[in-house]
Amino acid sequence: MSGWTAEELAVVESTDELRVASYRPDGTLRPNVTIWVVRAGDDVYIRSAYGPGNGWFRRAQSSGTGRVQVGGLEKEVTFATPAPDVHPALDAAYHAKYDRYGARIVNTVVGPSVVDVTLRLDPR
Repeated sequence: MSGWTAEELAVVESTDELRVASYRPDGTLRPNVTIWVVRAGDDVYIRSAYGPGNGWFRRAQSSGTGRVQVGGLEKEVTFATPAPDVHPALDAAYHAKYDRYGARIVNTVVGPSVVDVTLRLDPR
């Protein structure tokens, strides 16, 4: 069950970019990174456009927790591995929300190559 409220999900859906920061081992937050965000059902997801070597993604995986800011909303989150069957819905959500930026850009966050670099954001 999602911890996002209907109002928070509406903000995510209507806002193009999210700022994400993971926690360092000493408990301080790393600097924010701005990325695209989508909603599928009652869950919120982010993907690393440039693969598993992308710094923010490696740090988020390692930390497991962080903070996101989107559309004036700020939430503490856990970075979770999504269910395998959600990826077609995520691809559709990315296309619906971002296709206006062109295929070259959107193709960095859709398809089989981004399955392993997808994180579900679970509010804490």
